[in-house]
Amino acid sequence: MGESSDSVSIDIDMVPLGGKECVVKTSRGSVSVFVCGDQEKPALITYPDVALNYSFCFQGLFFGPDAASLLLHNFCIYHIDASGHELGADEIYSDFPLLNVDDLAEQVAEVLDFFGLEKVLCLGVTAGAYILTLFAMKYQERVLGLILVSPICKAPSWTEWLYNKVLMNLLYFYGMCGVLKECLLQRYFSKEFRSGEHGAESDIIQACRRVLDQGQSLNVMHFLQAINERHDLTKGLKELQCKTLIFVGESSPFHTESLHMSATMGSKNCGLVEVQACGSLVTEEYPLAMLIPIESFLMGFGYCKQPNFPSSSSNGPYPTSPLNHSCIAPELLSPESLGIKLKPIKTRADINI
Repeated sequence: MGESSDSVSIDIDMVPLGGKECVVKTSRGSVSVFVCGDQEKPALITYPDVALNYSFCFQGLFFGPDAASLLLHNFCIYHIDASGHELGADEIYSDFPLLNVDDLAEQVAEVLDFFGLEKVLCLGVTAGAYILTLFAMKYQERVLGLILVSPICKAPSWTEWLYNKVLMNLLYFYGMCGVLKECLLQRYFSKEFRSGEHGAESDIIQACRRVLDQGQSLNVMHFLQAINERHDLTKGLKELQCKTLIFVGESSPFHTESLHMSATMGSKNCGLVEVQACGSLVTEEYPLAMLIPIESFLMGFGYCKQPNFPSSSSNGPYPTSPLNHSCIAPELLSPESLGIKLKPIKTRADINI
C-alpha cells in the first residue's frame, strides 16, 4: 500500500455481494475501490468519513430495497476508501509521503481515469464529502452532481484543529483506544442514538466499534491530519455549477458548516435536508430520511426507480416512496409526504433541476 507509481495499475480480487474489490495504484499511493454493479451503467462514486470504510459508512443506505431499486438499478457504484482504510489494510509505511487533501482529490481523478469514467455522480460523508467537493471544483466537467452528508467546506476552526490534534496524538501513542472510539462515535452519531433504547447500544453502534477496532491507527491518523490541514472552499463553491443535495443531522457537530455550505451555493444549485435528532452519519443513523430527497434529486437527471422491484413494505417496516415520477413538486420533500413518523425532516431549499 505504501508504494508510489508513475502509472496506474490494478489488482482485482473477487469478493462477496456480487462486486469486486480493486486496488488501484495511483501516482499518490494505492486506493481500494469496491465496484458494485454493471460497469456499463453510469457511475456513482462514494467516499466515507474519517476512520470508516465503505462497508459500514453506506450499508444502511444501500442495503434497503427501496434504495437498491433506485441506486443499484441506475448506477454502477464505485466505493472509494481513503488510503489504508479498507478492510484488512496494512499499515501505510511511515516513510511514505503524507498526502494532503489535494492529493486525495487527485487520487479520485486517477481512479476515474483507470475505469474510463468521464462523468460521475458523487456521494460523500463529512471528510469524504470535502474530498469529493474539492474534486468537483478541480474537475467540474467530470461531475454531474453531488450528494453530500454532513459536509465540511471551511478550514478548521482553532477549536476543531486542536481537538483533531488531540485525536491524532491518541492514535499515535495509544492506537484505537476506548477514549478515541468514544470521540469518533460522538462525531458520527447523535447522543440519543449512542445511548440506545433503555441504555442498550444498537447493533449499528456495536458494528461501528468493530470497524474502528479493525482499523489501522496510523492510517486513520494520516487521513485525519490531511483533513485537519484542509483549506477553505467557500470561494470556489460560488463557482461550482453542478447540482448538489446536502443532508445534515441537526445534532451533527458540522451542522452549522453544512448550512454555510448550502447558503453559499444558493438555492438554484443546492438543496438542503436537515434531519432532526440525528448526527452526522445520516446514512447509518437514519437512511430512510434520505430516500425521497435522493429520488427527487435523481429524477432531475432522468433516473427513476426500477419497476416492480420488491418493495421494502413487504419485507419490513420501512415505508415505500410516495413519489409520482411524472412530477417533482416541492411538497414531495415535506415530512408529511415522506410518511415517516419516527423523525421529521425539513428542507431549506428546493432543487430546480
